[in-house]
This record gives sequence, C-alpha cells and structure tokens, in this order.
Amino acid sequence: MKQRLPIRGWSFIRNAIALGLALVVVVLMLPSKARSQLGLDPCCAIISAGLSTISNLLNSVVAKPLGAIQQLEQQSANFEQQVVFPVTAINQARGLAGQFQGQFVQMRQIFQVPVASATLATPQQLEQSLLSRNPGAVPQITNNYAALYGTVMPSTDAPQPVRDLVDMTDAEAQAAMKKAVEIDALADLELQAAEQINQQLQTAAPGSASILEAQTSAWLVRANAYTQSAMAELVRVRSIELANNGAQIKFSASHASALHNAGSLLLQGVH
Repeated sequence: MKQRLPIRGWSFIRNAIALGLALVVVVLMLPSKARSQLGLDPCCAIISAGLSTISNLLNSVVAKPLGAIQQLEQQSANFEQQVVFPVTAINQARGLAGQFQGQFVQMRQIFQVPVASATLATPQQLEQSLLSRNPGAVPQITNNYAALYGTVMPSTDAPQPVRDLVDMTDAEAQAAMKKAVEIDALADLELQAAEQINQQLQTAAPGSASILEAQTSAWLVRANAYTQSAMAELVRVRSIELANNGAQIKFSASHASALHNAGSLLLQGVH
C-alpha cells in the first residue's frame, strides 16, 4: 500500500505538468493574427488557466495521498520504536551486555589460575606440556610421557600379549593427554569469541541483532562439536580401561590353565 500511493501521486504530478506544458505549447503555436482578432492576447489567460489547473491537481489529488503516506510512515516509525525496537529494552540489553563483559573477564581470570602441582623435574616437564594450552606442545608429550612412565618392555622381559597390552594403554593415555591440550586451546578461542560478540552487542544497531545471533549460533555449534570430541576421548579412555581389565582376567585364566596342566603332568609322573 505504501509503495502504490507514491506511484499514483507521482503519476498525477506528471499528468498535470504534461497538461500545463501542452497548453503552453498550444498557445505559442497560435498565429499572431488569431490572437489579435480576439481583442486580448489569450496567452496569459491560457497559461494562467493551466497553472491554476496544475495547482488544483496538486492540492486535491497529490497532497491528500502524500499526507496519507506521511501518516502511514509515522505510524510505522512509532510501531518500530515502541513495539519492535523499544528504546528502553535496547538500553537494558546493552547494559546487560556490559555486565556480561565484566563477568567474562572474571571467568578468564579464574580459568587461567595456575593449577600445576608437580614438584620433581621429570613430572614437571610432562605437567607443563599438559597445562600449556598450546597445541604446539603436543609433540613434546610423547618424550615427556616416556621419561616419566617408561616405554614398552623388551620382548625378553614379557610375552608378546603383555607387551601389546602395555603399548595400547600407553598410546591411549598419550592420546587423551594430547586431546586435553587441544581442547584447552579451543576453550580459549571460544572465550575470545564470546567476548568479541558481547562487545559488538554493546554498540550494535537493533537491525544487526539477527547477524550477531547467527554468529552466536555458529559458535554454539562449534562448542558442542568440541564437547562431543572431548566426550569421545573420555569414552575411548574408559574403553581401554575396560579392555585392560578384561585382558588381565584372560591372562589370569590362561596362567591358571597352564598351572593346572603342569600340575596334572607332575602328578602323572609321580604315579
């Protein structure tokens, strides 16, 4: 409706101007003799009539639709300011965003409180890598882990099934440690993104709220993905633990069977 009213108004204006110009052209095209026979020069009278017609059209046809358009625009502006984007609610939201910014700073300070507790040199090296929150420290974990927990025993010291079990346990333990460092680094990035989005909210225009909402939703999806990755690593650690328990039972059963067979042969030899 708003779009059609201006079009109709401008259409009437063009028609009125065209009519006035046509009258002027007709008057100018009249021969001078014809004008002298009238006794009075009709040029001014015709131009005056055309201008009067244009004025009447502007007042009666154009002014009313334009007034209606202005009224509709004012009503629309009042609706947006009072209902859709009320100034009071916008100011309250910006104040809340400012409070959140202060809470984010406190969260970051708490998040970065040192928790290192190792006291000896070898454990301190591994702990430093695990708490570094730096993905670049991940390759150091393998050497630091071996220095603290040792490597797989040689084949002369243990049977192959036992060596395989130890190797798998060490591999999953290192993988969980490396994944923990990566997740810490991702958590830092998420906090930085949250702070940036909150800072944008404090100065954002009401019309940009949908864009910021889309950015927040995208980061929320990423955070959920990182959480699922951490949960998957916990499941793997728990699975290795259960597998180790099962392997220990299997080893015990195998040793018991071998001991039973050796005892049976020994008793047969005695008889």
